[in-house]
Amino acid sequence: MNHKLASAACAIAVIAWADAAIAEPFALTGHDDGQWRYVFTPYAFIPAGTTGTSTIDGTSVDLDLSLDEALDALNLAFSGRFEAWRGDWGLLFDGNYVSLGGDESIGLPGPGGGSLDVEVDIEQYWLTFMAAYRAVDTTYGDAGRRFALDLQGGLRYNSLKQEVDIDTPGPATKLGGTETWWEPVIGARGVWELNDNWAAAIVADFGGFGVGGDDLQVIATAGFDWRPERWTNTSIKFGYRYYSLDFETDDGDFAYDVSQHGPYLGVTFRWQ
Repeated sequence: MNHKLASAACAIAVIAWADAAIAEPFALTGHDDGQWRYVFTPYAFIPAGTTGTSTIDGTSVDLDLSLDEALDALNLAFSGRFEAWRGDWGLLFDGNYVSLGGDESIGLPGPGGGSLDVEVDIEQYWLTFMAAYRAVDTTYGDAGRRFALDLQGGLRYNSLKQEVDIDTPGPATKLGGTETWWEPVIGARGVWELNDNWAAAIVADFGGFGVGGDDLQVIATAGFDWRPERWTNTSIKFGYRYYSLDFETDDGDFAYDVSQHGPYLGVTFRWQ
């Protein structure tokens, strides 16, 4: 029975990490006048596939979730990224919040019958604070299109609540809890201007490195930034993302070793 309960809880909890999207491509604005420029991007990452192993209260289960299974567990999710740049230096803030839950009644064998009422409550959020430096800002090709490379580094705060309440004919039982940790983050972002309305970007982000129980957290994204003709300071971002997390508490009772992939979509607003 513990195996079944842990499997249900872990399946829902891992979806929370699916929204851990970071590092949306930054448009090549090209302002060198010393003024601050700002970018805000609300975005979503849709986990088309989730695989790996999850552990709650010392019980490990294998995960293999489809897109439909991930969306069925989702109650609320929102995320956004804010960037402030002046010259070649920038400050970046990325935040994500996810709320998930579910309940199920499981019949008990035997002549007495009865059932177990299982309720899963998940609340996960993380906040990332990074500084950025535009190490390369040049042109390429006969058309003189621009290319930029940004280097990034900072800290990320993670919080993950995962609780399973079991209501039985006898005493109620609660499994799981909340884990929080800080971890270092480094990354890089390359942006290619394709024409006046299109840009392509590749982003890689690495966190953890054994700090706070997170051995390694990887986010890699390839996508495009499209600005329609009549949109002056707004553009649409879309692409594909890979995400993986390898986290474990010191006692091994709570652990994630999962990877996910799927499309992402966002809208960017710019001003100065």
